[in-house]
Amino acid sequence: MNTGRKLLLLIATPLAMVACATPAAAAVINVVKTASCGCCGKWVEHMRKAGHDVRVTNVADVTPTAHKLGVPDDLRSCHTSSVGGYAIEGHVPAADIARLLKEKPKAAGLSVPGMVAGSPGMEMGANKPAYQTIIFTRDGKRKVFAQH
Repeated sequence: MNTGRKLLLLIATPLAMVACATPAAAAVINVVKTASCGCCGKWVEHMRKAGHDVRVTNVADVTPTAHKLGVPDDLRSCHTSSVGGYAIEGHVPAADIARLLKEKPKAAGLSVPGMVAGSPGMEMGANKPAYQTIIFTRDGKRKVFAQH
């Protein structure tokens, strides 16, 4: 092997390893929320700590965005986001979003319905009741994506 090719391999291999080690979570998440919601801000920080580029838009009413993204009313929460062509409703953990983006299932998105104590952004000390992340489709199908 010639010296130039060896040098290229010495430089390229570590760079490739860094690229492979970069978390799949490093995605742009567009969040639509009301300005006054503090738990939404805490969820945004959870996403940023997970490596996401989070872009926030404050609106008076999140409902039109949720409907546009296909979020069923009974799966609604306090903020609606989008990432990689999927809707993310409410306090969905970063690990669930990373899994969604890795697996790329045929779905409209994920939801943690309501405002569940203990979910990201809704931490309440030792109060950590079990909750589920639901995956849903635009035609109304849904199932449990993750248990927490």
